[in-house]
Amino acid sequence: MLKRLFLIISLLLQAAVSFADKGPAAMNPASGLEADEKKRIAIFENVSPSVVFIKNSSVQWDIFSLDVYEIPTGAGSGFVWDKNGHIITNFHVVYKADKIEVVFANRKSYDAVVVGVSADHDIAVLKINAPADELKPIPVGFSHNLAIGQKTMVIGNPFGLDHSLSTGVVSALGRSISAMSGRKINNMIQTDAAINPGNSGGPLLDSSGKLIGVTAAIYSPSGAYAGVGFAIPVDTVRRIVPQLIEHGRIKRLSIGVTLVPDPIRERIGVGGALVLDVEPASPAYLAGIQGTRRNFLGSVLLGDLIVSMDGYKIENNDDLISIAEDNHKSGDKVIIEFIRDEVKRSQTVQLQEI
Repeated sequence: MLKRLFLIISLLLQAAVSFADKGPAAMNPASGLEADEKKRIAIFENVSPSVVFIKNSSVQWDIFSLDVYEIPTGAGSGFVWDKNGHIITNFHVVYKADKIEVVFANRKSYDAVVVGVSADHDIAVLKINAPADELKPIPVGFSHNLAIGQKTMVIGNPFGLDHSLSTGVVSALGRSISAMSGRKINNMIQTDAAINPGNSGGPLLDSSGKLIGVTAAIYSPSGAYAGVGFAIPVDTVRRIVPQLIEHGRIKRLSIGVTLVPDPIRERIGVGGALVLDVEPASPAYLAGIQGTRRNFLGSVLLGDLIVSMDGYKIENNDDLISIAEDNHKSGDKVIIEFIRDEVKRSQTVQLQEI
């Protein structure tokens, strides 16, 4: 019995000596991590307080008791844009919501109001009344200089799970997906960083922790992550968000034409954006663009068929609108190519706000 006791004491002493030799590092597993792991951990700890969980609900009446109930209708992610309490998320996250609640990592929650939305870009701006010291905006980067293969990180609340991190790379650039409005969102970033339901509206970060996109959608037959996710490029967000904050909507860009609806143009058997009418004194009018009209015999003469803008191919009306708004600003001069009398022509036209 005594021998057994001495053996146990000896083992305990050896363990104590071994622990002392290893020092404080034995209590800190992170000390053995590689440099890129430490950097990733630091970015997550720095950015996660800026990422919020967004809960929305609709108000419904009970027809028998006349009581009012709040019915949860969805959830997603978002992030702090500025010290004024503006929160960025997806339009589809807050669509048809009667009440929106923003929850921070410290579990503090605030009621939010919608400042402005752009369904065509799947972006919504919310506003909360929170102390400035609790609002930590994410540093905003750029997306025009992204390269396929560079590292990405996604922070959000997938399936309602609190502040999860996923990592990956930029898988592709220049993708297009359809927004809830039916319009195409162009120049989307494709990433293999896991994006699941609940991640929508959260930030896509580069390896330095700067915002390069807003996660928006996944491509998956099952509705769960399958290796392909999409984010709205931050260059688009930079352009859209200030307009939503100031005006509650985005100002559209146009060359001053009305287009023949796509279904009718398709029946005619041509591809592009077919001009129906040209507004008087508009940039298109000044550039000599012609609309659809009738000759003195009553026959229909098709207007100019716009087939490209600044080198971007135009196959339908949506392409013309999206290319103008996603790549330019009011006052920019663009070169449009159009077909008139079976001859391709080009003309410089200035974009204007409408």
